[in-house]
Amino acid sequence: MGWLSCIAGDRQVPRDTKFSVHALSARDIRLFRGLLAIFGEAFGEKDTYVAAQPEDGYLRELLGGDQFIALAALQDGAVIGGLAAYELKKFERERSEIYIYDLAVAADHRRRGVATSLITRLKAIAAARGAYVIYVQADLTDPPAIALYSKLGTREDVLHFDIPVI
Repeated sequence: MGWLSCIAGDRQVPRDTKFSVHALSARDIRLFRGLLAIFGEAFGEKDTYVAAQPEDGYLRELLGGDQFIALAALQDGAVIGGLAAYELKKFERERSEIYIYDLAVAADHRRRGVATSLITRLKAIAAARGAYVIYVQADLTDPPAIALYSKLGTREDVLHFDIPVI
C-alpha cells in the first residue's frame, strides 16, 4: 500500500510539520510497537498498550492478515500518530464495514491534520476493499475527537456495552 505524503490540510503550518502515512504490514513490527506507545501515552493507559505486548509472531500474523488495518503517521522516521481498524465482512450483503478501534496522535503533533490524513488514507483503503462505511465511537469526555468525527461524518447517539466473557 506504500506511502502517502501529507501536509496539514489547507491550514498555515510550519514547514517541519510534513509527515507521511504508512499502511503497516507484517514487516513493520517496530513501527507498530511505536504506535502502541503512542496509544498508551495518548489514552493514559501505558500498561495496557506497552507492558504486555504480543510476541513478534502474533503481530506478524495480525499485520499480515486481511481483517486488520494499521496506519502510522511518520515524521522523520518516528511514529507521531496512527490508527488501528478492523474490516468486518457483512452477512446480509456482500460488503464490509471498517471500524476504527483506536486513533491517536502524539500531543505535540495535534491540530496539524494528522488524524484527518489518517482517516483520509483509511477511506481509500476502505473503498478499495469494497466497504460502504467507516465507523468509530468517541467518548463523551473527548470533545476534540467528537469535533473531528463530526466534521467527517454523521453522528449517531448509541449506547455501548461491555459484556464479560467469563
